[in-house]
Amino acid sequence: MPIRRRTVLRLAASLAAVPALARAQNQPAAQPDAAQAAAWKTPRGLGSADAKTEVQEFFSLTCTHCAAFAQTTFPRVEKDLIGTGKVRWVFRDFPLDRVALQAAMVARALPPDRYTPFVLALLSSQDRWAFAQGVDSRDEIWKMAALAGMSRATFEAAWDDAALRDWILAQQAEAEKKYGIDSTPSFLVNGKKAAGEMDYNQFAKLIANA
Repeated sequence: MPIRRRTVLRLAASLAAVPALARAQNQPAAQPDAAQAAAWKTPRGLGSADAKTEVQEFFSLTCTHCAAFAQTTFPRVEKDLIGTGKVRWVFRDFPLDRVALQAAMVARALPPDRYTPFVLALLSSQDRWAFAQGVDSRDEIWKMAALAGMSRATFEAAWDDAALRDWILAQQAEAEKKYGIDSTPSFLVNGKKAAGEMDYNQFAKLIANA
């Protein structure tokens, strides 16, 4: 089963759901400069731009189903579908809580070539930085960002960047409105929506029928 927005508080009861956070914003979004906006909008993904099939994955970094997909299904997808030129994969932020939003902001501040390894590392270690009792999520995310080559100054700037936050939330709202995305993981396969954690055979069938 995919994780839907209504289950967010069961994931992290002390955290507000991102859509509620977005509605609470009464001030206009800060406007990024042109260089920042271009960097954020650079697609984060893998595979050939000439691939017959494009898959957009809408995921939350605190979604346990997204983590399971990343660890059990995605390695073979990457090897057999992306690596062979059949699929172009695009990661799309869909944070389900405040911690996921902050982690997504940090990930977006990395150079595009470091984004995927960082995201996969976060998904494989949720118990350490997102769900461990008494954990300081900010400190744990910083440790992983440092391993990815991020400076402390860049990390702090990304963590507090209201314009980056608002851009991610705006992208999420657009995905909800335009594509009906309301759970994670969700996928657009050549524009056709599918949802839920799938094993490789299920996912390969989805691609074959695209």
